[in-house]
Amino acid sequence: MSAIAQDANQIRDAVRKRYAAAATTGDSEGCGCGDGCGCGPSSTPLGCGNPTAVAELREGEVVLDLGSGGGLDVLLSAERVGASGRAYGLDMTDEMLSLARENQRKAGVDNVEWLEGTIEEVPLPDGSVDVIISNCVINLSADKRAVLREAARVLRPGGRFAVTDIVADPEMDEATRRDMQQWTGCIAGALTEESFRRELTAAGFEGVEITETHRVHEHAGSAIVRARKPA
Repeated sequence: MSAIAQDANQIRDAVRKRYAAAATTGDSEGCGCGDGCGCGPSSTPLGCGNPTAVAELREGEVVLDLGSGGGLDVLLSAERVGASGRAYGLDMTDEMLSLARENQRKAGVDNVEWLEGTIEEVPLPDGSVDVIISNCVINLSADKRAVLREAARVLRPGGRFAVTDIVADPEMDEATRRDMQQWTGCIAGALTEESFRRELTAAGFEGVEITETHRVHEHAGSAIVRARKPA
């Protein structure tokens, strides 16, 4: 696991404050994903990729977005799974959830439910979703092990984990790791590829695939991360 330089509650409060501001002001400056990484107005994910494409969603599936922000990935997922499917968006920030609900209203999408909570304690029962997506959020957690175990818990047997996230180079320096601005900006808290593979396996996943798509920092890249829960 990556070194945690700050208290977990400190990290969570700093992340919440930063993304609450992004939701209310539309200011995504320094969201940490680098040029061309999907950073934009608050109505779009402050993310680093396109998890809805990575997930290869199918009609009738139930999807959960960890750290759903303004809700665009949830709304896109809802369209892809159709009326017989469902999309959940989970976020801990009231301002982001309000923005997501407004975006849903404008989009006129019905098969969506917004959940308030943390990605370390998902407020859904065991085996309740088919696919988990996330866009540059897992790196923001101070307890990735809990996040990945929760992901495995709520997935049905054979369910898919299909996220985009930041993956750190092994040589990322301690000064970067200890910088709270770099943490809330998606960089300092990122797992290395080796750590990501190890933690996914420990959580019970198989078929782990991690593919870097582009560089977002001198010590980190954006990556597609896929795995599945054994059937």
